[in-house]
Amino acid sequence: MALACDAQRPARLLIVPALFDEGNRLRRFTVEVMRRLGRAGIDTMLPDLPGTNESDLGLEAQNAVRWRDAMQAAARHFAATHVLGIRGGCLFTPGLPAYHYAPVKGAQILRGMLRARMLASREAGLAEEREALTARGRAEGLVLAGYPLGASLFRELEDLEPQIGPSVITQDRIGGSGLWLRAEPDEDAQQADALAALLVEAIRP
Repeated sequence: MALACDAQRPARLLIVPALFDEGNRLRRFTVEVMRRLGRAGIDTMLPDLPGTNESDLGLEAQNAVRWRDAMQAAARHFAATHVLGIRGGCLFTPGLPAYHYAPVKGAQILRGMLRARMLASREAGLAEEREALTARGRAEGLVLAGYPLGASLFRELEDLEPQIGPSVITQDRIGGSGLWLRAEPDEDAQQADALAALLVEAIRP
């Protein structure tokens, strides 16, 4: 499944979304950026990674190769000319002129999700240790923040890093704090304006 703002214009941007709970928190923001790009003459396509959102596939069966292949297939299907990776989505951007917004290593994503699980367990009166959870995740997979990660994807995320080469858009160029840090999904018109403006400047001839 994919959300597309597609008027068959020459500039066509594939967006690889943020992962897991960050993807949920940034969904509204991402859509607002897409709307602004559409008004500026740039088509945008936001596909679901296999196993997420409206996908019919189970997340526990996914791995990094399948996600990367899926984004490459989406780029071909939509005839994308450029790609934007958001946060963890930067780990899976296909081989197009690329922009990485606030890229993050896979290990950082796992650390945050493990920390959230341990805090939730502590509040429930349970004691879980990072080392034991990590060992279980590597061996058999693990549910983190409600997401059932298979062992293969868990192990791969530990080592995945964004590619060197794409143009990096850091949060300080957008202004304010990253919306992925907020407790609930949110949007910020000024941040959406800023990210869209940077992309328009980079993409349009």
